[in-house]
Amino acid sequence: MIAPIATLGKSDPEEWGRAVDINLKGVYNAARAALPGMLAKGGGTILNLSSGAATSPLEGWSAYCATKAAVLMLTRCLDREYRGRGIRAVGLSPGTVATDMQRTIKASGINPVSQLDWEAHIPPDWVARALAWMCTAEADAHLGGDVSLRSPEIRAAAGLPTG
Repeated sequence: MIAPIATLGKSDPEEWGRAVDINLKGVYNAARAALPGMLAKGGGTILNLSSGAATSPLEGWSAYCATKAAVLMLTRCLDREYRGRGIRAVGLSPGTVATDMQRTIKASGINPVSQLDWEAHIPPDWVARALAWMCTAEADAHLGGDVSLRSPEIRAAAGLPTG
């Protein structure tokens, strides 16, 4: 969830809290729900959607940036706490994806992401293909971290176009 798109001082606290509920608490609650079954079966993979906004602040996106940074840290904590018990935790930072969220961002006119042409965004199926690759042992070098589709090496490893 990208809303609220507004500077911190003009953001709506209710919308900010909703972003925390969806972007962070949703990830936490999903992991908490999945862990018992995964542990009982000897392991599993938890994939989280992160963002370049987790490490690069953008004007008007305080809620999004803060929650995505928290998701990155939650992924690292999951890895630290559960890798030894068979749980693989890794995040995906896809970059900008051609979805309705990009239309909302474009309409805001805030920060450079809103200025991107539609063709600059990656197709949604790239995200699905990357997530499938992340479930394999080929992605084990990235456990506890974040995989970025901005990297040509990562795209190649996931079987995606590199150009």
